[in-house]
Amino acid sequence: MARLGLIQLDSVNVCARSHYMPFYARLGAYDQQHLDTWLNTRERHFEYWAHEASVMPVEQYPLWRWRMAEWRRWKRAELVLQQHPKLERDVLRQVSERGPISVKQLIAPSGRTKPWWGYGPGKIALETLFGEGKLTALRGKGFTRLYDLPERAIPKSIRLDDRYDKHLAHHELLLRATRHLGIGTARDIADYHRLQITVARPMLAELAAAGHIDEVAVNGWKGPVYRDPAARCPRAIRGATLLSPFDPLTWNRARAERIFNFRYRIEIYTPREKREYGYYVLPFMLDGELVARVDLKADRQGGTLRVPSAFIEPGRDKARVAKALATELERFATWLGLGSVSLGRKGDLIRDLRRAST
Repeated sequence: MARLGLIQLDSVNVCARSHYMPFYARLGAYDQQHLDTWLNTRERHFEYWAHEASVMPVEQYPLWRWRMAEWRRWKRAELVLQQHPKLERDVLRQVSERGPISVKQLIAPSGRTKPWWGYGPGKIALETLFGEGKLTALRGKGFTRLYDLPERAIPKSIRLDDRYDKHLAHHELLLRATRHLGIGTARDIADYHRLQITVARPMLAELAAAGHIDEVAVNGWKGPVYRDPAARCPRAIRGATLLSPFDPLTWNRARAERIFNFRYRIEIYTPREKREYGYYVLPFMLDGELVARVDLKADRQGGTLRVPSAFIEPGRDKARVAKALATELERFATWLGLGSVSLGRKGDLIRDLRRAST
């Protein structure tokens, strides 16, 4: 967590929820329940809009006060809350008296509005208060977001820490993003915490001029490019793992393509007939390179990890990649508590993968 700074959350649970995957990719198999307990402990972590919805160490809370203060309500949310003028106050009262609380536990007016993903008035009030920092959240059983008062969830010394105005917070977030990435363009670094590039660019130049980060040149990259002075450059990288679509290595598709020559798009929202690789495709990393991609689905009822398709990247050794991927799929299935791996028929790596699996 310290190395990455944040873990992006996502509700898709086709094979494993995305926030479990960065830990698996770097640590190997671990107890998911232990991670859940650790991540969802008040006064240790909190959730907020960083790189999308993210869970972060609680010490970062003061760095996001500026975003909470500038939070802009959706027009639809404003209309709904105008229709229910006492709702926000009532929601805060319920959280105060009954929290941590989920949207299902909330007593609120019924009705849904399509432009807000079908959210009802209660959910809209909770999300608005969450965005404005009047509520905070962690996750409960079943990935349910539980809302609570910051006074109960954030240590007082951190909650009242007012060292960071917007300018200083941006400086700190950009410095941390450079550290988390190791190297990146100004746009890469700004994207880590979803900061505006027009604001980030001059601040990164200031950090470089002050010697906090290094400005460097990389062949084929449009500058400016910045590097963490403490970033390690190992002689060799060894290991194999599957990566989440929302891993910091892959969530910025342009950066992943620039570094690994790996063009990656998630096709969940692509109509079936237009999908190139599959519904939920995970990149496969072998010895520091992205060498293949596999479509995966955890059939929990059948106790099977299903692999509808597998594709190799151009110029890779099929036999070597298939052998390593077969081993990784077995390890991944075991970690998910699945007893077997079932291979489909689609993709130019499936046949070799089947041979390597026998």
